Amino acid sequence: MSKTQQSVCLGLILSCLLFACASTTEQGAVGVDRRQMLLVPNEQIIRASLAGYDQTKREASDKGVLDKNPDQVRRVQEILRRLIPPTTIFRSEAKDWPWEAHVISSPELNAYCMPGGKIIFYSGIIEKLALTDDEIAAIMGHEIAHALREHGRERMSEELIKQIGLQLLVETGTMDAKYMSAANLVTTLSVTLRHGRRQESEADEIGLELAARAGYNPRGAVSLWKKMGQASGGSGMPEFLSTHPASDRRSAELEELLPKVMPFYKGQPRN
Repeated sequence: MSKTQQSVCLGLILSCLLFACASTTEQGAVGVDRRQMLLVPNEQIIRASLAGYDQTKREASDKGVLDKNPDQVRRVQEILRRLIPPTTIFRSEAKDWPWEAHVISSPELNAYCMPGGKIIFYSGIIEKLALTDDEIAAIMGHEIAHALREHGRERMSEELIKQIGLQLLVETGTMDAKYMSAANLVTTLSVTLRHGRRQESEADEIGLELAARAGYNPRGAVSLWKKMGQASGGSGMPEFLSTHPASDRRSAELEELLPKVMPFYKGQPRN
């Protein structure tokens, strides 16, 4: 690659970085305010997510594990109904998303919200942790926050830039191709995982406020992560090698945020 071509490539990358940086949500009371790299078109993300969600439901239905427990489904869908209105505090158009929630019978301790508001809970996380409604709201608020902030789109954009950058280093002779794998690992440890932890913290903060505004006790988030820590038995991956903050650190950070969101909870009418 000639020096002129190198300059053009670098110029294109810098332009992409400059014009693709934006914040996808309002700050809310918790004050989440960070510009994000969003190169991948949102429409593509939404289409892929909807297709994936439909496929997941079909496969679960074919196996007879979709929405088997009516009580769990009722709880999850009622909590979603209450969480939707406060999403507009962070993103006004979220009220028009095609929200949907289902429960899959599985021992997994997992739940997620796909871009566009498509939610799956696994029965394992509800049953094994004996979740209260406040704790389910904490999980759901957290997962909804990922969708509001477009964290999946951000991660895809970061990965795209990383791959382009590493390839450019090889093509310009700056780095030998045989070191590509090592460079990938270094980038993952120093950039990708660090950004993942920051995204998780943002989701914790926004999720906490969503739950409080919906009338769920935000202390449920603290008790949830204590349960998660106990469930892992302390055998989890070291925090610096994980996209998720350690459970004890997570609980402590959530405790610090409680004074900001507790007034929203206290101001809500009780059922």
